[in-house]
Amino acid sequence: VQLQASGGGLVQAGGSLRLSCTTSGSIGSINGMGWYRQAPGKQRELVASISSGGGTIYADSVKGRFTISRENSENTVYLQMNSLKPEDTAVYYCVRMDIRGDYWGQGTQVTVSS
Repeated sequence: VQLQASGGGLVQAGGSLRLSCTTSGSIGSINGMGWYRQAPGKQRELVASISSGGGTIYADSVKGRFTISRENSENTVYLQMNSLKPEDTAVYYCVRMDIRGDYWGQGTQVTVSS
C-alpha cells in the first residue's frame, strides 16, 4: 500500500490550497482516510477524516474553512483549504485507516505567509 500526496505550497493568508492523496491497493479494506498535520515543535494532530461511509470529522481549528472529500473510484481523498491562516503552516500527512492498520503518506508542506 502506498499513498501519494500533492498540492502543498506557499500561499498568502486568506488564500486557498487543495491537497490530494491517492492510495494504491484494494479499497475494500479501508475504514477511512484523513489528513494530519505537524508544525515545527508541535505534535502531529488530526485535521480531518472521512470514513468509508462518508462521515467526516474536523479539528475545531479548521471547521468552516476546510473540507475533506473522497473519490472512491480513484482511491483519492482531497482536502480543500480555504481562508488559510499562518497557523495552518505545517507538513500535512495523508493517512489510510485500514483494517490492517494505518498507512501514511510522505507529507506535503503547506506554508501560509502573513
